[in-house]
Amino acid sequence: MPALAVEKSFHLTVDAGKHDRSNTPVRVLIELPRELAKAKGVALVDPDGNKQVAQLTAPALLNQQDKGKSGSVVRELHFVLSELGKGKRLELTATVSSEEATAADGFSWERVRDQYEELCFGSRPVMRYVCQPFDQSSEEIAKATFRVFHHLYNPAGTRLVTKGPGGKYQHHRGLFFSYNNINYGSAKRVNPWAGPGYGDAFETHEEFLDQEAGPVVGRHQVAIDWHENDKKVFVKEKREMTVYNVPGGTLVEFATRVASTVGKVELRGNVHHSGFQFRADDEVATKTNKLTYYVRPDGRGEQGTFINEIPNLPWDAMSFVLAGKRYTVALLGHPANAKETIWGERNYGRFGTSFPYDLDEGKDLTVKYRVWLQDGEMTVDQVAALHADFSEPVQITVK
Repeated sequence: MPALAVEKSFHLTVDAGKHDRSNTPVRVLIELPRELAKAKGVALVDPDGNKQVAQLTAPALLNQQDKGKSGSVVRELHFVLSELGKGKRLELTATVSSEEATAADGFSWERVRDQYEELCFGSRPVMRYVCQPFDQSSEEIAKATFRVFHHLYNPAGTRLVTKGPGGKYQHHRGLFFSYNNINYGSAKRVNPWAGPGYGDAFETHEEFLDQEAGPVVGRHQVAIDWHENDKKVFVKEKREMTVYNVPGGTLVEFATRVASTVGKVELRGNVHHSGFQFRADDEVATKTNKLTYYVRPDGRGEQGTFINEIPNLPWDAMSFVLAGKRYTVALLGHPANAKETIWGERNYGRFGTSFPYDLDEGKDLTVKYRVWLQDGEMTVDQVAALHADFSEPVQITVK
């Protein structure tokens, strides 16, 4: 006889809070009995019986400390809230089942060993993790392989909009994270940011730790080692990238946990060579930099202009042109990140944010950001709405 399906239902109350919500990704932790530890099937319905697309995953990197009660497991329930006005509430019922999940269009991962891992939605490429082994057989190859990073495709999936190795300012590429002035023990000004020619420090991909793919999110977690000039590993990083299936553009969430292996480590660097950064394709630097402009909380800047250093922005957005087409990318900070940040801009297509931090035993660095990429231009209000979804998310009550 076939085994009977195991089910557990939850009642969710979604509270929009003080912001209007539109195409807002929602993530809520739920506890399941161990019999449902491997469950993938989840049905999410509103009071009228309308089905919502949903997905179950393991806890994200920065939620992995949440442990369930004895005899239960913690999982994340993901869905996209299409519309909910400020102050409004929505009642939903989620039923998790041991039955197979219904097949649906969604994310998938493809891996080319020692080259990259690529995320697609259906047949459309979305993001690529470049993770070639560090190779010092020539200076040119060493410069190309001394760091890992993530590429982003345009929302149509027809081309990459981020920069790879080579070109102007070759050490900047894609979505990346590091510091250029690191001190610990007798080691001074260790620089895994800049690569060969600026010292011999480097970052290496070590392991794929976790992977999720479904109709709502595509996510992976990777292990990265930071090496000093003598090849010694002084930092171990777990980096997680999550892409949400929302209309109108590409929404990526970056999270990392950085831990020292050598006691106290001072992470330092100027804002243009440290922290979390985005670098557009080299065409912006060589051909269209005069068309680049920035949108900040206080308004839109002029084309071709930028601000060198800006303290404590909640977010920043850059509008740039590739092959005659304009895109806008927004970088959204989170209030849980370390304070006293500095943001830096360049018209050649790179911007980001940084802060100093001291690692030590039992004192890891954790940060998270979101990146939004879309065709065309954006207004201050549009970027602010994306930031509100991230910094002041909807509140969920689970019963």
